[in-house]
Amino acid sequence: MSYIDSLAEKLARDVLLVQKETDDINLVQEIGNVLEASSSKMHEAFMTAVRVHTSETLARKLLDQKIAKAAKAAGVDLND
Repeated sequence: MSYIDSLAEKLARDVLLVQKETDDINLVQEIGNVLEASSSKMHEAFMTAVRVHTSETLARKLLDQKIAKAAKAAGVDLND
């Protein structure tokens, strides 16, 4: 992973965390605009990292729902 990718990855994780905590739906776009104005490579790496994290979160949520549904159908309590 390049230095830019590492910085973008950390920034994306931090921005997504703050966005979730504050419900600021524009935060990713605002940070993206700042990056785009100063470094197209950093902007691209940041937006890719945001998309990857968002995709993983959505996929994990779906997987968790499927596991819970299967466990319920099998009579298994996942909280034990």
